[in-house]
Amino acid sequence: MPKDKVMVGISMHPEALQTLQEAAEVEIYPWDFPQAELRSRIHRFDGMVVYTPDLYQPLFAEARRLRVMACHACSPEMLNAAAQRDIIISVTPTLHETVADMTLALIFAAARNISQVDAAIRRGEWGKIDLKARYSGRDVFGKTLGILGLGRIGAILARRLQGFDMRLLYHDCVRKEALEDALNITYVPLAQLLAEADILIVLVSLNESTYHLLGEAELYRMKRSAILVNTARGAVIDPQALYRALSERWIAAAGLDVFVQEPLKPDDPLLKLDNVVLSPHLGGSTKECDQAMVDDVLRVLRGERPRYPA
Repeated sequence: MPKDKVMVGISMHPEALQTLQEAAEVEIYPWDFPQAELRSRIHRFDGMVVYTPDLYQPLFAEARRLRVMACHACSPEMLNAAAQRDIIISVTPTLHETVADMTLALIFAAARNISQVDAAIRRGEWGKIDLKARYSGRDVFGKTLGILGLGRIGAILARRLQGFDMRLLYHDCVRKEALEDALNITYVPLAQLLAEADILIVLVSLNESTYHLLGEAELYRMKRSAILVNTARGAVIDPQALYRALSERWIAAAGLDVFVQEPLKPDDPLLKLDNVVLSPHLGGSTKECDQAMVDDVLRVLRGERPRYPA
């Protein structure tokens, strides 16, 4: 009996990919594979694993065998279009937990200079240079942490931080009063968030109102000792303003998982800075998160209900 065919359009953990390959015939495509080229191939797929499905209607019409799509997020328009063709959408809820974990990792890496001191040890500098003096970082506990965008990831992060004796602030386009008492978090205007946060976490969605939301004026308002972490979207922060803020030490450090252009070009000025931790958009990429997507695709292809229906 021939195996079902599944398109993979994400960078998948090797073990999760192996599970899928053992049960199905897999074709791997880059996440930005042109839809015009996909149109001539989509007819042969029974399942798809993608970051965010964005198939226009003529492409859907060609997906005659498609039964399931597993993804990180899905728009209402895509959900409706899929439902009209009896295509099941699975949205992995653990993504938000996974990104919250990555945000925590970048907070500590930036605060304690983890990547910089690791590189120094590998260069053979331990014992030749006082690494403790050069890379002594900052405490995280007891500080004021600001969350820009208190959505699902922001709320999970706030819960995780309850044991760090931190003062938690947030700003969002919609005030979340129901969460404030539960999370011990205080709503403040954006200008106050920028001025008071020792650590600022960017978690807003990217849209017209948040494009370059943080520019030179906003970054200059921050504390000179502040740490900025972005696990949302690169274009929320003006990249030229960000480079100036880091290079001229308007802020102390940054941890970045997202960028305006991905991957970074070899001559990107951020690569020359010693006060920024860089990550290649790993926020939602873990074995467990990818495995959850694979498992739901295989469930549907076996005729079972998905665990995480949209």
